[in-house]
Amino acid sequence: MSELVMETTDYIKTNEKRFLDELFELLRIPSVSADSKYAGDVKRAAEFISKKLKDAGADKVEISPTKGHPIVYGEKIIDKNLPTVIVYGHYDVQPADPVNLWTSPPFEPVIKDGKIYARGSCDDKGQVYMHIKAFEMMNATGTLTCNVKFMIEGEEEVGSANLGEWVRANKSRLTGDIILISDTSMVANDTPSIEAGLRGLSYMEVEAVGPNRDLHSGVYGGAVANPIQVLCEMITSMKDKNGHITIPGFYDDVVELTKEERTELNRTPFNEEEYKKDLGVDELFGEIGFTTLERTGIRPTLELNGIWGGYMGEGSKTVLPSKANAKISMRLVPNQKSEKISNLFAEHFKKIAPKTVKVKVMAHHGGEPVVTPTDSHAFSAASKAIEKTYGKKPIPTRGGGSIPIVALFEEELGLKSVLMGFGLDSDNIHSPDEHYGVFNFMKGIETIPLFFRYFAEGK
Repeated sequence: MSELVMETTDYIKTNEKRFLDELFELLRIPSVSADSKYAGDVKRAAEFISKKLKDAGADKVEISPTKGHPIVYGEKIIDKNLPTVIVYGHYDVQPADPVNLWTSPPFEPVIKDGKIYARGSCDDKGQVYMHIKAFEMMNATGTLTCNVKFMIEGEEEVGSANLGEWVRANKSRLTGDIILISDTSMVANDTPSIEAGLRGLSYMEVEAVGPNRDLHSGVYGGAVANPIQVLCEMITSMKDKNGHITIPGFYDDVVELTKEERTELNRTPFNEEEYKKDLGVDELFGEIGFTTLERTGIRPTLELNGIWGGYMGEGSKTVLPSKANAKISMRLVPNQKSEKISNLFAEHFKKIAPKTVKVKVMAHHGGEPVVTPTDSHAFSAASKAIEKTYGKKPIPTRGGGSIPIVALFEEELGLKSVLMGFGLDSDNIHSPDEHYGVFNFMKGIETIPLFFRYFAEGK
């Protein structure tokens, strides 16, 4: 094993600048899947990934079309008797808005203080590209120990709407032994961890319409309900003062952890004062009766993600708006189902709407919560690989985010996933100044071949 580590380290040192240059090229492509004006850029990112997979040594690579953005598929089968690792990731990114809050342009990557600043640097281009470079390295050094299949999509940030159909249509070639995903984070570089669970998601959009047109706020103000205020009051009513969600039936299926399980979860190193300082807040808030680690890992949430209406341009315009809109996400925990929660939300929202407005509810996308086994051979392989490169055994954690396709893979392919991410919660994913440590990027490339070796040894 030490020979493999030495070969890996030497290869990375020799090629580090090239690895970063290639990643920067990918990061310059604004592959924003949520905005149709970037459709050409999303396609360019898929083409880039396809080329780099071929260059890295994949035998079969194709850009597979869907009803939306394409999926890049590639594979390297070295021996049908060896285990097969399916690597999943995504090349699409979140919108960069608000761009004015970035300290450097979001699609012009720069390194500051050892961190790569760019949209998608951590989520998920940087982490996807670790796998491609690790694969290249294993091929170049003759140390590839497993068959590999890559499935890199372009719609994860908009709910992976077409991935399920594509997976079902391609089951015959998606046979394998484990799904390996690096789209998650660690506690810290000196406290490595592996996420053993993810929350699900229900993402909704709502609209409240009052008068049939925007009105003069002086002439009509006081006589007609303001849809923005009505919408705010409706949303506010969905949580009580204790942070408890008030939608009837919302908690019916929530799995409550035992006292012992909660104690184990809270063993994860956590400094509340540093947490508040990093976020720039004086006080934390959440559901009463639970710690911050529990609130972000094992409890469901309801969050307002955006709200708009009326005049938002420069200067003033005294208008009473005709309508107001909001986007709301709910993070779910075992055994909640996204469709059921979406329906409960829609029913409740319509029920609490006053007669002064007409409301509309639209479900965008969702996904199911998952818990991955920590006693599996695959988890053990990931743990041993991380312990080898970080010098410390990783701890299992519960992630607060959602990767809806993890449950899909288990349902459709019968395969479990290992969530071996190398990002940090402080990497500002989905926010201005997203970044990813050069250390983390290189450490991922170093660790992934060890996972392959340890995984192959037990199969």
